Amino acid sequence: MKASADYPTVNAKNPEGVDPFGRPYRVLLVDDSMFVRKQLSQILSSEGFEILDQAEDGNQGFMTYKQHYPDVDLVTMDITMPNMDGITCLEKILAFDKEAKVVMISALGKEDLVRKALVTGAKNFIVKPLDRKKVLERIRGVLKG
Repeated sequence: MKASADYPTVNAKNPEGVDPFGRPYRVLLVDDSMFVRKQLSQILSSEGFEILDQAEDGNQGFMTYKQHYPDVDLVTMDITMPNMDGITCLEKILAFDKEAKVVMISALGKEDLVRKALVTGAKNFIVKPLDRKKVLERIRGVLKG
């Protein structure tokens, strides 16, 4: 009897979270909602991304980015957070590292803030509630584009 190892993996695909050299992309999650951070972590981890760290607000997000620099490949950032909002944190990260790749996360109805984030330098945005396919599609576009 043949084992599955005897058959070629015709339909096998590389995980989304691994770069062309086989290294996982490293992501920093910045969101005041533990639920959203957990959801993003599960979506990204399941595709091979490495969750480098997490932060609960913009102050923590900026400090954590600096702590892990230059090993951060991507940041997901909530727009509305206490202490320091996502747009201010985005500005600080980009002032520190103009090559930073930040994807903003926003609730429906915050189009004006999303537009401001994109003008400021965010690479893309994801709307809550999170949809696995859209999250991966947007993040893949930023990392490969």
